[in-house]
Amino acid sequence: MATVFETRLIGNIGKDAVIKTMERNLMAINFPVAHNKNWKDKRTGQTKTKTTWVNCTIWKREGSNMRIMDFLKKGTMVELIGSPFAKAYTVEEGGIKTEIRLNVSSTNILRPVNRDGDYSPEDLIDKEDDDSIENSLEDFTIDESDF
Repeated sequence: MATVFETRLIGNIGKDAVIKTMERNLMAINFPVAHNKNWKDKRTGQTKTKTTWVNCTIWKREGSNMRIMDFLKKGTMVELIGSPFAKAYTVEEGGIKTEIRLNVSSTNILRPVNRDGDYSPEDLIDKEDDDSIENSLEDFTIDESDF
């Protein structure tokens, strides 16, 4: 029986996305997303926020439409769907750090950053089917050897 482990994340991009070229004609588009949880402290009445950072990756084949890069900018609010996993590594000081990662399968730009007035939310909708963002976000299987 097949199983599904999928997560939906809504948050703001913390840094402009960067592209890393991998083996076998794959490219990884990497960017961190902040998810804020707000609550009111019952003792003090003070509003508190806890931020969880998720390092996200969109996988593309070399030669794919990369228009999504125009929108993966710091401050942009995104909705992402993908497969989550945790990664642990040793830091120079000898301690162990962990991070939450998300291999993104679906991207929705909720509120783009309008830094220079050069695009608006309407720009997210392409008039030509061949060039649309949805068509460029190809869904393909990633196996463990891709990491």
